[in-house]
Amino acid sequence: MKNTSTDSRSRQGGIAPEGWRLLRPAILAALLLPAGHGRTVMAAEAPPVEERIAQVLELEPVWSAHPVGFCLLTAPPEQYVAYYDADRRMTVAQRRLTDSQWTFTKLPSKLGWDSHNYVTMALDGAGKLHLSGNMHVNPLVYFRSAQAGEARSLRRLDTMVDPALEKRMTYPRFLRGPEDRLIFRYRNGSSGKGNDHYNLYDPETESWSALVDGPLLDGQGRMNGYFSSPRLGPDGRFHMVGVWRDTPDAATNHHPSYARSPDLRRWEKADGAPIPLPMTVDNIDVVEAVPPRQGLINGNCRLGFDTAGRPLVTYHRYDAAGNSQVYCARFNGKTWDILQISAWDGYRWDFGGGGSLPSFEVRVGGVETDDQGGLRLSFARKGERGVWLLDPDTLRILGPAPPPRIRHASLGPLASTFPGMSARSAGDAGQAEATNVRYVLRWETLGPNRDRPRDPPLPEPSMLRLYRLETGPTP
Repeated sequence: MKNTSTDSRSRQGGIAPEGWRLLRPAILAALLLPAGHGRTVMAAEAPPVEERIAQVLELEPVWSAHPVGFCLLTAPPEQYVAYYDADRRMTVAQRRLTDSQWTFTKLPSKLGWDSHNYVTMALDGAGKLHLSGNMHVNPLVYFRSAQAGEARSLRRLDTMVDPALEKRMTYPRFLRGPEDRLIFRYRNGSSGKGNDHYNLYDPETESWSALVDGPLLDGQGRMNGYFSSPRLGPDGRFHMVGVWRDTPDAATNHHPSYARSPDLRRWEKADGAPIPLPMTVDNIDVVEAVPPRQGLINGNCRLGFDTAGRPLVTYHRYDAAGNSQVYCARFNGKTWDILQISAWDGYRWDFGGGGSLPSFEVRVGGVETDDQGGLRLSFARKGERGVWLLDPDTLRILGPAPPPRIRHASLGPLASTFPGMSARSAGDAGQAEATNVRYVLRWETLGPNRDRPRDPPLPEPSMLRLYRLETGPTP
């Protein structure tokens, strides 16, 4: 693929592996758990499969003074990477999977200091590339390629559906709906006062339309919802979980909630009762009536499924003693059964304020099933990381989960010596060309700074690298 654009450049190269953050939490499952959590489960007898680094490609140096999400999209025979370069310009790199050279396209959008302003991509049914990002209560930033599969033909469009709704946009996401239709989700408004809207794309007319009349989630002018993207479950329905927040203060999250849908247009509670649109805190299926300032935070309300395909909702909040604890909820046919999973004594993550928090002391994943018919739940707490094995019937901890069969490759230490730097990574939003292959992006930055500028000195830009990882016999 030749580079004919004056706003594009090419680079070729590879370098030694690095970046511990690409290790999955399950690798750290041997961490000690609090006493009184039952028997320890032995590791699976099947020998582990080692993952190896098959290829490392450099792209170019990228901004490193604060973190913001990048996007990797593999769509054989092409691969795309969207990011902000060393000068904070929105950039798309493209290559053929058989080629180690990248073609770079610089777009007319420049990053400020906001860590919310990630960039995201998707391909439509006709193979045209869509890109959005760099928005936190900002007007629409959206590009679409004029030619199928060609990032060099990306052109900015100022409107999708309704200009009145596209002036204060945040959290753009491209999703796949029924029949693999491309959907665009965003929030209109601000933290504590916003609504979630969904648009549907027609590749034949190259136009967007509203998926439903009005917003799908409505904060009613007094809050906003922080909900996961709808996820297709084992029952063939789409499932969604989230929390509500009253103000920009992160401490005002409340009421973890759930909804499901056969088509993203008709929504219902766990018992099948219909939910009228728009969904609000007053009509949605509330999992637990957790009030504000009780240790619940957006981003840590997660969806999973048990071995019978039933949805599980995990989150953390304060217990009666004021300690932070992880909870898991499962619908029993009539109500939500809520079980405290962790037993952390004397620990409380007391967070709050606006902007991107400097750190998340607690992380919790969604419940996952394993090959042995068990349930796994990943967690992190102030540097401690691990995976619990849960009893499928009671959801109680049996012990640390056995290591996964695939041992993922370590990518090595940090390259930067600047104080406070850490590794960042992005998984693949697309599909690799083989089941034993996965691609990962890796770069290094300072942590969040509540979306405020930092005073010099600032770290040098870090190199953005793409890793091709393979499992199976060494060639």
